[in-house]
Amino acid sequence: MSYKRKLIEVALPLDAISAASAREKSIRHGHPSTLHLWWARRPLAAARAVLWASLVDDPSAHPDRFPTEEDQAAERRRLFGILERLVLWKNSNDPVVLAEARAEVEASCDGELPNVLDPFCGGGTIPLEAQRLGLPGYGGDLNPVAVLISKALVEMPPRFHGLPPVNPDARDRFGSESWERAQGLADDIGYYGRWMRHQAFERIGQLYPDATGPGGEKLTPVAWIWARTVQSPDPAWPGHVPLVASWVLRNKSGSPKVWVEPIIDRDAKTVGYRIREGGEPTHPRTVTRGKGVCIATGSAIPGDYIKSESRAGRMGEQLMAIVAEGRRGRAYCEPTADCSHSALVDIPTSVPRSSVALDPRHIWVTIYGLDEWWKLFTPRQLVALTTFSDLLGEVRQQVRDDALAADMENDRIRLHEAGTGADAYADAVVTYMAFVVDKCADYWSALCTWHNSRHLIRNTFGRQAIPMVWDFAEANPFSGSSGNWMGQVTWVRKAVAAAPGGGSGEVLQRDALARIDDVDKPLVCTDPPYYDNISYADLSDFFYVWLRRNLREVWPEETATVLTPKSEEMIANPYRAGSKDAARQHFEDGIAGVLDRLAVSQSPRFPATIFYAYKQQETKQGEQVSTGWETFLQGLVDAKFQVTGTWPVRTELSNKLLAQGGAAVLASSVVIAGRPRQPDAPLATRREFLDALQAGLPQAVRLLQDQTIAPVDMAQSAIGPGMEVFSQYAKVLEADGSSMKVRTALAIINEALEEVLSAEETEFDSDTRWALTWYEQFGGDPAPFGDAETLSKAKNTSVVGVVQAGIAESKAGKVRLISRDELDEEWDPLTDRRLTVWEVAQHLIARLGNSETEAAELLRKVGGGMGDRARRLAYLLYQVADRKRRSDDAVAYNGLIQAWHDIERRAVARQGPVAQTFEGM
Repeated sequence: MSYKRKLIEVALPLDAISAASAREKSIRHGHPSTLHLWWARRPLAAARAVLWASLVDDPSAHPDRFPTEEDQAAERRRLFGILERLVLWKNSNDPVVLAEARAEVEASCDGELPNVLDPFCGGGTIPLEAQRLGLPGYGGDLNPVAVLISKALVEMPPRFHGLPPVNPDARDRFGSESWERAQGLADDIGYYGRWMRHQAFERIGQLYPDATGPGGEKLTPVAWIWARTVQSPDPAWPGHVPLVASWVLRNKSGSPKVWVEPIIDRDAKTVGYRIREGGEPTHPRTVTRGKGVCIATGSAIPGDYIKSESRAGRMGEQLMAIVAEGRRGRAYCEPTADCSHSALVDIPTSVPRSSVALDPRHIWVTIYGLDEWWKLFTPRQLVALTTFSDLLGEVRQQVRDDALAADMENDRIRLHEAGTGADAYADAVVTYMAFVVDKCADYWSALCTWHNSRHLIRNTFGRQAIPMVWDFAEANPFSGSSGNWMGQVTWVRKAVAAAPGGGSGEVLQRDALARIDDVDKPLVCTDPPYYDNISYADLSDFFYVWLRRNLREVWPEETATVLTPKSEEMIANPYRAGSKDAARQHFEDGIAGVLDRLAVSQSPRFPATIFYAYKQQETKQGEQVSTGWETFLQGLVDAKFQVTGTWPVRTELSNKLLAQGGAAVLASSVVIAGRPRQPDAPLATRREFLDALQAGLPQAVRLLQDQTIAPVDMAQSAIGPGMEVFSQYAKVLEADGSSMKVRTALAIINEALEEVLSAEETEFDSDTRWALTWYEQFGGDPAPFGDAETLSKAKNTSVVGVVQAGIAESKAGKVRLISRDELDEEWDPLTDRRLTVWEVAQHLIARLGNSETEAAELLRKVGGGMGDRARRLAYLLYQVADRKRRSDDAVAYNGLIQAWHDIERRAVARQGPVAQTFEGM
């Protein structure tokens, strides 16, 4: 079956996608990730780019319109321009940018738009971005928390698109504002959130008394800083002692340190606390890695003793300090008896009492007896959470009444039944408010800590785990600082206001196989779980127990189970499966089944795309390999997929190459594009595979270079065309008749890439070829003259010649390359009588260090032909630097390629008659 190649199968502007994806990490207000916590979300920019490039034809699919490589390159540049605008956060809801992008999609799909399906939808990024591009977005997930988050992004905003708010304040100003997307719904979230705060304060405000500042003034607390305590095992001290990981409350540059001083009363056998400013804490931490020290006697407190005391219910808490809102910033107050007593309340009877899963990899609190979810909170925190939760029923009735007063339809159809009237609208508001409760739970647990340099509370999930915390920070729901109720309302309100709001979508609680069967011939784009990286179900129970308590009437099917489903979850959990091997087999069998189903269900008009959470290197018996990556690719091949593209997307790093121990740090995820293999695909021998690879890979690599794929991304990007050749065959047979494995194919592809890049050496002058080989052997170090002379003969030059060319220095029987910091800043290629590609590349890097303008002026002088050779040399030099672990050089060569388009544009803008001077060299 023939098909039109899509852009993602040929070329992508990776730098622009990666930069937008990394930039998204710092976006806060309005981003969907702020609606509700979910782990390992893919950036919107990456998902948007992958979807768009999977839909839009590559120019090579239309030889009638773009007959030459130059024509195709020009059209790709135009498409890249659209994509580079599309991935920017600021353009997420820009009607002009979106219309331009959708027009290209419609033109490439011949008016028949596909359904987009993500069967592992998680936080809903992919179906949400499908809607943004004007396509129906479908999602599925086994986890009810993920399903509810995705519904809140994909289903609910479009259902109430363009409606004005129903709250009385908004109705009073009706007609003075226009309401786009779900902005009316967002306004109601803010209004009813404020109403809930007022009601809650009336009921439990007395539990949060003011603190007394240093001057006696009354201040609103931001956080109460507590220390867990245990009975000292030393008989000389019969009282409890604190387990404190940090005494510091403020550690800000330019300000004196603020810290807690423990006051040990040896007569009363008690420990009290004072606030100190300036100097350093007088006592070291009293707990490290779960092992403590008695602050009174210095005796060790074994970790097993701490665990047993905690499991027996004998671990206590002691208030050490209060952080308050002062007139000039944070005020640090000493605890009083009244402040401590206000936290002594009864535990509500309606708290969630479900068990915490046993998973020592990601959940460490169970070994301390914190084995039910309510135990992760103090009694006062539980009172606050249940108070706000109980208000949801009152809010629902009020929203419904206000919606009817605003003339919304009284159809009595609930939201889960696809209603659009007053009842459904009230359910929607309650759902979002339940998310606010969840967000508060994240900030109101006894596992939150105080961030002493930023002066705010860290939430429970600072990582993808639930660790034990010793000194913890209790947030004030009614303050104006981090963790307060209205702060969480604002996050949710802004996320809803920024949602696309248009289009259609559906998210269902299904396992991946069932969801694939639900949607006819979809375009599949998905981000499946990766082995044992994250225990989604176990961790998400933290939120689910509150969602189930608060939304059982609103979402009865999604909250039907006591806890989230575990046994069918497609991760490798050895504690659930019984062993590591059984867990691995469970995961791999599950993924294999999904890939098999995708191969027969995916629309043949488009490639399926899969985000793979890439680990660059995994160690196995001393050998550094990528076992998970190879296993996943092998699964695709076994499922009869032909891989047509592999693209690294850097979502965690800046656009500069980083280095770790001298080795390049690659993408945080790889996007794999693939199509079902042709049913009549032939067998091939190893020789036939090698011949096909050698025939096709050079052109693919040249195309990647022409798109200025960064050298750090070249090896991963070249796997795509290499695997396309390998996976086009039903099997590649080794000499003994066995099937070639993906691991072997990847090694062959990497060798072929090295050969392709090395073959470009023939385009360089003799002096540059000498310098390239010398650099590989010796780097910037001096080496014997005899070695340099021998090499020069092989490269058809001489040591005298490379010295005259300004490439090397020969002195005292040693030869070395001239370093970039030794280059003549006044060097002019127009007057250089022995100009080399090596010099041009090194001077371009040096001038780029000053500015792109200087580099562009040099490129203008040497012309496009010489500049292109310098760019290709940079690719080669990067490969050498990375292999030899010369990280500084790798950064420099990678940086030149990444900046090339900008340098080239500036050079063209300044183009003059000298531009052709070196074209023929």
